[in-house]
Formats: sequence, structure tokens, C-alpha cells
Amino acid sequence: MTSSPQPAGWYPDQQNPRIYRWWDGQAWTPNTRPSHDAEAIELDIEGAHDPNRIRAQASKGTQGRASGLTGGGTLFSEPVLVVNQRAKLIEMAGEFGVFDQNGERLGGVVQVGQSTLKKAIRLFTKYDQYLTHRFEIRDANHSTVLKVTRPAKVFKSRFLVTKADDSPIGEIVQENVFGKIRLGFVVDGRKIGGIFAENWRAWNFVIKDHDEVEIARITKTWGGFVKAAFTTADNYVVEIHRPLRDPLASMVVASALTIDTALKQDDNG
Repeated sequence: MTSSPQPAGWYPDQQNPRIYRWWDGQAWTPNTRPSHDAEAIELDIEGAHDPNRIRAQASKGTQGRASGLTGGGTLFSEPVLVVNQRAKLIEMAGEFGVFDQNGERLGGVVQVGQSTLKKAIRLFTKYDQYLTHRFEIRDANHSTVLKVTRPAKVFKSRFLVTKADDSPIGEIVQENVFGKIRLGFVVDGRKIGGIFAENWRAWNFVIKDHDEVEIARITKTWGGFVKAAFTTADNYVVEIHRPLRDPLASMVVASALTIDTALKQDDNG
């Protein structure tokens, strides 16, 4: 890993995100640790990062519409986000890598706050779906840019979106229980858009603004036979049709990068 102006702390290794390395503020030290304490029982079968595979995934997910488009190189400025869940035979905490359409890593999503009790519930029961789930969206420098919390629920889900310092941005609120899932973006008590499943199984989504104009689309892609047959890991492509301003930009990124895992928790029951 190369030098970095980041503060001292643990950061994922660029080549092996399952390993964290210690940055003392000036240099990387030999000290390492697993990315989380579920490492001992999780069975990771993820292959190496393959930019060619990601480029093909982006082309298929957008049907070539984004070919030639360029962005600003961040989670909030790229027209295409390729989201790949880390494949594990046993999963205690969800992990996603996020890439641009050329295969360059833009960041990732990590499920955090999984206590030993929560991991046991997730491993041995289906009650995990009712518990609180927390996610951190991190940029390419491993700095947290957004946090998403889904509080404990019974029927309808609600997601709290905040900045890295926990200052609130808005909520993603589930609007229905049966049929095609709908979730609204609510900021300061006002609906500014939403995310809509295109079918009852909620594989693909359309994201619209407050005028019901489509501003983004989420398309699930096939991760390969091993992923499909032996894990619940998902791959999908987020196509953002035009540059967005906050708070809508943050709500779109937050929903696009965490909604699959959050809804999957609901399906476990």
C-alpha cells in the first residue's frame, strides 16, 4: 500500500480487503488483523478483482447505454456504479465492493455493529430480519461518507441516512407490504423521490425524483454459477441518468448501495 494523508487507524488492504493494515499517520506498519471478528467462521469464496469482468457486467447491466460516458471518479459523480457482494458460504456481515464501469474501485459498503449475539442469531435462526442493521458506505480511501441504519422492524422497514458525523440527511421509508415494493425518500418531512421494484420479487428497481421522473435504475446481474449455487451474494449495476444534488444525491447512493442487503434481511423470514 502507498502513503496516505489519512489519520492513524486500521484500513483495508487494497489487494486483500479481508485484511486490515495499520497506518500510524506516516507509514504502513507490518501489523494486520482480519476485517472483522466473524472472519474465523465465515467461508469466503470470492475470487480476485477482475476489471474485465466488471466492465462486462457494467455493459450488460446498462445494455451499453453508458458506454463512453465519463464521471468524476467518486461514488457521487460516476454515471455507473457496479456493486458486487463478497461471496461467502457463511455470512455474518455483508460486504460489497463498488466500482466504476471501467473496473476501478470507488469504495465499498460494510455492515457494522454485528455483536456476538447478533451473529449467533444470524447463523442459527431467521430472526435476524427483525433486528437493527447498520451499514457504512466508504470511499476509495476507506473513509466513511454515509451511514445507513435500518432500525428493528416488524412489517415495514425504515432506513435512516446520515453523514459520516451522524448528522441526519433523511429517511427511506417502506410504503407497502404486499406487491411491488415501494420506498420513499423523505427529507425534513417532505418526499423528494423514491425507489420502486419493477416486479414482486424485487430484483430490479427504478429510482424517481419528486416529479416521478426516472433518475436512476438498478439492475441485478448474474455473478456466476458458484455465487448463484452456493451463496446468497448478489451483483448489480446502478445507472444514474444525470448529475444529482444533495440531499437527493446522497439518498440515491445510500438506497442503491444498501437496499439489496436490507431487503434480503427481510426475505430471510
